[in-house]
Amino acid sequence: MRTRTTTASAGLAAMLAATLVLSGCSASEGSRAGKGAGAGNPAAASPAPVPAGGGFEGPRPQDQNLLAWTGDPNDAGHVTAQSAAGVGGRVTLVRMVLREQLTWSSIWLGLAGIDPNAQLSNCYLGVYDAKGTLVASTADVSPQLMTDAIAKPFPLAKPFTAAPGTYFVALLLNGSWATNALTLKATGAGISVNAGLNPPSLRYSTVLTGQTSLPASVNLAEQSTSTINTGWASQWYAIS
Repeated sequence: MRTRTTTASAGLAAMLAATLVLSGCSASEGSRAGKGAGAGNPAAASPAPVPAGGGFEGPRPQDQNLLAWTGDPNDAGHVTAQSAAGVGGRVTLVRMVLREQLTWSSIWLGLAGIDPNAQLSNCYLGVYDAKGTLVASTADVSPQLMTDAIAKPFPLAKPFTAAPGTYFVALLLNGSWATNALTLKATGAGISVNAGLNPPSLRYSTVLTGQTSLPASVNLAEQSTSTINTGWASQWYAIS
């Protein structure tokens, strides 16, 4: 009896030991599995998503403390020139599309050359909305067109809040000057500036003749390219 009891006890002890070993292995493997799937394991963490629209997107107006522009001024190397007979008294319109609301205080113009002997008067810059309504304008800028052939701002008489949408920068010149002396910075686009467009959405155009001030409204359906196509095209403007 003593021998059988000892044998049975030994067998029971061996079974208990085997059970403990198996339980330990299962717990250890479960712990490792949990760590592998957990957020605390850097090796198993999901990679961070790449932000949409990342990468270089080219120069922006904000890079030069401006709010919007017709194009990068670094590309405005061409010059547009016209005789007083060609553009005097005409309202030249340059379309700008704003995609966010901004406070419009000044119009920047790239003045490429001046005529020290010019006789200028009743020269204005202004802004028309998509309906052809004048929403802002400058005082007579004739004196500023006689000095400093650089890109410079012309303040509006009253800043305004410009909602997203289509606007037209208006330029009116009057007086006398030598052709190819009073010149504006522009791109080299030439007559291709209005490719794919028709009135009232032309990018560069003129309306009316014989004007000595910017009218309260213009009919954008009457936009013309006849003067634009002779070389008076693609003037560079910016907003601040």
